[in-house]
Amino acid sequence: MSRQELKIFGATLAVFAGFYWLPIGMARFDTAVLEALHLARWYAREHVLLCLVPAFFIAGGIAVFLNQAAVMRFLGPTAHRVVAYGVAAVSGSILAVCSCTVLPLFAGIHKRGAGLGPATAFLYAGPAINVLAIVLTARVLGWELGLARAVGAVLFSIAIGLAMQAIFRDETDATAPVPNAGLAEDDRPTWRTVLWLVAMIGILVFANWGRPQTDQGLWATIHATRWWWAGLFGVALVFALSRGFSRDELGDWVGESWGFAKQILPLLLIGVLVAGLLLGRPDGGQGLIPDAWVARSVGGEGLFPTFFASIAGAFMYFATLTEIPILDGLLRSGMGNGPALALLLAGPALSLPNMLVIRSVMGTKKTITYVALVVVFSTVAGLIYGNLIMNGGPR
Repeated sequence: MSRQELKIFGATLAVFAGFYWLPIGMARFDTAVLEALHLARWYAREHVLLCLVPAFFIAGGIAVFLNQAAVMRFLGPTAHRVVAYGVAAVSGSILAVCSCTVLPLFAGIHKRGAGLGPATAFLYAGPAINVLAIVLTARVLGWELGLARAVGAVLFSIAIGLAMQAIFRDETDATAPVPNAGLAEDDRPTWRTVLWLVAMIGILVFANWGRPQTDQGLWATIHATRWWWAGLFGVALVFALSRGFSRDELGDWVGESWGFAKQILPLLLIGVLVAGLLLGRPDGGQGLIPDAWVARSVGGEGLFPTFFASIAGAFMYFATLTEIPILDGLLRSGMGNGPALALLLAGPALSLPNMLVIRSVMGTKKTITYVALVVVFSTVAGLIYGNLIMNGGPR
């Protein structure tokens, strides 16, 4: 029997054994399966139509409409580091998206020629540098934790990008194109492309504007009028598309967007199901891993609880802003300040679904390195914050 046939036989045997000994009837397993299905249904209802669909179209448009020479000039591997990482961090932070919604956008700029360092800086910055989330962190969990989260997220987006660029320097240098070589400028006026991009981002941001904890203040006002703002950006989008975009370009846009959807959406849904099976919903029942065990593992300060918080946060799925009430409950149950910061820095930026898609975009080796950098940096930041700045005391 050939090696390939042995692999097929082994996989078949494993699947059969899994179904044969499936622990149906065991309360925890049955609950975990329901939690996985509940999480997948919630994700489909709350994130696919308003988050992922606009993100797919933005990514497809970046691949078709955005001038590649401009991408190479600002985000390419030969761009000035200050400009490249500044643009990546700022553009990522404007979006205020979760770890899954940022993926089509990351795939789009990566495909368009952005350097590995700026692209991964954007990948981390999108969900991590969320202005509303940082403000709410300061209000709910304390200004010290909010400030530490803001500083850590900004520094990490740049440090992780620089580290990825340095680690894979030989590989990226070998594949990096000559600046602007063969990259023709578009005939379309730049302002029309910019208007299209701003309109699409505006729709994405305001259609998903989260409800604040109070009904007073600027954030509450924006939330109450978010559909008016989204509609205004929709009108701007129609105006932009009606002028300067050919029928062939629009067809290519739809094709590229569908390509990203085919690549990303199945992996995301599989990842959401697995995350729900293992950990349950953030505000629901328990998965296969008991919540009490997680809470005990992140209690107090020290290397193990901080590292465990980074690992747990990396694999859990957090929708935008949901990490704050979860952290509030864990802190009240005895979670240390350092582990709390580690989870805040690793959790929103990573998730199991997120990892599966990143692997399909830039390969296994780069994905493992990126995840390891996020976990290690988050652990170090948590140790410094919990043991030196907060001195291990209560928040």
